[in-house]
Amino acid sequence: MRYKIEGETLPVVICELEDGESMITEKGAMAWMSPNMEMETNTGGIGKAFGRLFSGEAMFRNIYTARNGNGLIAYASSFPGSIKVFQIGPGQEYVLQKSAFLASEASVDLSVFFQKKLGSGFFGGEGFIMQKVSGNGLVFAEFDGHIVEYQLQPGQQMVVDTGYLAAMSASCQIDVVTVPGVKNMLFGGEGVFNTIVTGPGNIWLQTMPLSNVAGVLRPYFPSGSN
Repeated sequence: MRYKIEGETLPVVICELEDGESMITEKGAMAWMSPNMEMETNTGGIGKAFGRLFSGEAMFRNIYTARNGNGLIAYASSFPGSIKVFQIGPGQEYVLQKSAFLASEASVDLSVFFQKKLGSGFFGGEGFIMQKVSGNGLVFAEFDGHIVEYQLQPGQQMVVDTGYLAAMSASCQIDVVTVPGVKNMLFGGEGVFNTIVTGPGNIWLQTMPLSNVAGVLRPYFPSGSN
């Protein structure tokens, strides 16, 4: 499979598949394709279906396969931001924020990822359940805004404000701490909790979390009452 990513603010990934090659995609992600791309919708197993549902994806998945020659298919982002490509393989597994999965090669496995510490799930802003990608092949994930990548050494940490953690190596760990000082929590404007990511591994931080955008726009929407 060959691919290219077009666009900056609203990117799209265009994939060229050889005859017989397949890709898995989230429901509604396909933007355009050649007429010889065959679509099949299934659950991939009831256990995996519920896992995808808990991790922010649809229970059903679409599998696109090139038939009778090479095919082309494009997947567009659903929000202004970035499309990141991950190469998955032994020792190269990643954890993504909810709903980040866009598409992948059929040999990639998408599963639910439970954070080990309960506090991380309820207060960290990334959600109690995240997505884990494993297996072999390429994964395309969509994130909010621009992406900044850091490589953390063993024991090295990064303090991240709520919602800015887009992805991390599966070897990283996350925990949540309260902002020190009562005045800082109440009047600092940065919230009550911060997420701490500990290496080793890479982390990808997004500059425009969708939740923050919604919070900024909320005062400009009608309340629904006359």
